Amino acid sequence: MVKIEVGSLSLADIEKVVFEDESVKLSDDTAKVIEQSHNFLSEFSKNKVIYGINTGFGPMAQYKINEADQKDLQFNLIRSHSSGQGELIDPMAVRASMLARLNTLSLGYSGVHESSVNILVNLINHNITPVIFKHGGVGASGDLVQLAHLALVMIGEGEVVYEGQRQPTKGVFEELGIEPMQIKLREGLAVMNGTSVMTGIGIVNAVNAQTAIGWSIAITAMICEMVDSYDDYFSPQLNGAKKHQGQQHVAGLMRGIMEDSKYIRKREKQLYETLVEEEVISNKVQEYYSLRCAPQILGAIYETIKEAQKLLVEEINSANDNPIVDVENQNVYHGGNFHGDYVAFEMDKLKIAVTKLSMLAERQLNFLMNPHLNGILPPFANLGKLGFNFGMQGVQFTATSTTAENQMLSNPMYIHSIPNNNDNQDIVSMGTNAASCAERVIENTFEVLAIEVISVVQALDHLQKVDGLSSQSKKIYEQVREIVPVFSDDYPLYGKIKEVKEFMMKNSLLKV
Repeated sequence: MVKIEVGSLSLADIEKVVFEDESVKLSDDTAKVIEQSHNFLSEFSKNKVIYGINTGFGPMAQYKINEADQKDLQFNLIRSHSSGQGELIDPMAVRASMLARLNTLSLGYSGVHESSVNILVNLINHNITPVIFKHGGVGASGDLVQLAHLALVMIGEGEVVYEGQRQPTKGVFEELGIEPMQIKLREGLAVMNGTSVMTGIGIVNAVNAQTAIGWSIAITAMICEMVDSYDDYFSPQLNGAKKHQGQQHVAGLMRGIMEDSKYIRKREKQLYETLVEEEVISNKVQEYYSLRCAPQILGAIYETIKEAQKLLVEEINSANDNPIVDVENQNVYHGGNFHGDYVAFEMDKLKIAVTKLSMLAERQLNFLMNPHLNGILPPFANLGKLGFNFGMQGVQFTATSTTAENQMLSNPMYIHSIPNNNDNQDIVSMGTNAASCAERVIENTFEVLAIEVISVVQALDHLQKVDGLSSQSKKIYEQVREIVPVFSDDYPLYGKIKEVKEFMMKNSLLKV
């Protein structure tokens, strides 16, 4: 059980709810803050013009709404903006989005009735997934369209996925005895005006990206063991000469993995203490960049992932609503906290970083495939008859094309603002689009990593270099071999690649 305190949700809490399906509960203090905010707004809004309570929305804010129509105004907003299209947002990201919205409404800056947070608690705790579409919001006045679909479910309408079936919300609520959200003042606008969907997708992205970099670090270490790499690439002395913490951290992780390996060589012993008389040194002096520059490349990616996680946790604990209800100062402030620029920019940075991770994996894979580069393996890590069998030749095409798609998807969404809403929203973030693109890049990257790790274990079997592997590398070898037994005869690998990919996404290998 994760308790929702006021503005104190941690990344660990989020992971428990989103990835481990833990339930949530409002603390007594949080419930009190929500009640105080609602009671204050109820009194304060009398005889005043407050946006979204007694006015129209967006460019129609100058139109006053009669008191008799104010509740229907909220229903009209929800229903009219439930206009999403495209694929459904992944259930895990929807769960994260609901948690983000719950936490934001619980800060006491929205003036909502308690039923709006209670229904979100029920949706999360009963594993009910509102049907929310990827296409819709432009991420400026929040995720208006996507959050409208959430609000539609909260009022007992629309559709949900429950127990694996897409069905009308009304029937599920009746079955479980769930009461819909009550519209009192501005509950429709309060649910819809915010960044919770882009943030929900984003937090899942950031956690999955951390899993991906853990696998990349571990696979890189395996290849270094395979080629009897020198140890100074990852030494504290070399990496400490550069001040970037990410680089030093990655180098430290790699040293930790390879600590008990029997294959990593010391440069002093091989090239310093032994007289080398060869004119052309057969013992390679330095490895390709994709191996010896791994701390520098992955260090930058690591820092980007960590910064994304930090910013997204800040966003989840922020008031991203409009207007802001301030009980302490007895006022209501109008502005633009719903604007998604922070999240949009961070998602673009994240997808660029993870694309580079896929590029690193693709280059390492190419090294394994090409005997002219590695000098120790048959073409395409082929354990069969050369010329007759094909080994990993076919799957390299998939890795290459998927990496190319990532490169195309890495073009930023952040700068693709298109004015809309009668130019009221004259500059927008496109945050949800940015988060969805990053999601696709990350999933693509796991495909490349899956192909790479299958190739690595095939290569290790060819070289008969399993027994001397580090304990971490041997563990990976065994895990992959449980899914993909050693093979020399050709067979369709698409099913096995998918299994390895899904295993990798669900199993965080290293604490990075």
